[in-house]
Amino acid sequence: MTVRQSGPAPESDGMWSTALARGLIREDALRSTRYSDTGYIDLLESHPPTRRTIAQRAMTNRTVAAVYERLWRPVVVAALSLHGLSIAEERERAAAAMELDGGQRVLDVACGPGNFTSFFADRLVGDGFVIGVDNSPAMLERAVRDNSRTRAVYLHADAVSLPFDDRTFDAVCCFAALYLVAEPCAVLREMVRVLAPGGRIAVTTSYGRESLFLRKGLELGAALCGARVFDRTTVPAFLAAAGLIDVEQQLRGISQFVTARRSR
Repeated sequence: MTVRQSGPAPESDGMWSTALARGLIREDALRSTRYSDTGYIDLLESHPPTRRTIAQRAMTNRTVAAVYERLWRPVVVAALSLHGLSIAEERERAAAAMELDGGQRVLDVACGPGNFTSFFADRLVGDGFVIGVDNSPAMLERAVRDNSRTRAVYLHADAVSLPFDDRTFDAVCCFAALYLVAEPCAVLREMVRVLAPGGRIAVTTSYGRESLFLRKGLELGAALCGARVFDRTTVPAFLAAAGLIDVEQQLRGISQFVTARRSR
């Protein structure tokens, strides 16, 4: 097997986590792996799909990636929660839900510029590390630039076909991104597939409310920019049908936070 490096190697204090991350990638995916000159592991061609929604184009835009932390995400969070958690509180809630307190292997799906990924990395110890996966080079470049950590590795890969074996990660999450992807159930299926026995899963996504009038208005607005509005049951029911237990849901504004666990 040959792994091509197209740029500088990661700094020495982060090489152990990169090596561990590579060890989790399936052999067939590693055959075409290269280390990007911007510091992330690249498993995808850089050419974007020919047809993308407004929201999907935004997520691959370098300008959006540059202002994501200070402007884009606060606006999205405010829109989703209306009167809810601050970004700091949102991260704390996510880490608590996944019970991050040690040497876990964590997967952050659709990680964007790595704001959650780096926060999780700072809470891990021992052999713990987190892999942030995204299909946007612009977001990953920003993640490497702004949110590099010894225990964080960024990976350019497709969330509907994660390059890992079954039951690999102790915690898997996807925050404020599921409503943007074309095949959300396929992403959820992959997240469940790579979750280890006893592992925790956490998802934050949109919620269409119970009012028919409000829900239709939200759906129309979301459809115009290519986003999706989930109902109250789809995500929890999917996780339960996939065999996960302890499924819990918190509704806040037009967002839902769903957690579950795989039995041991």
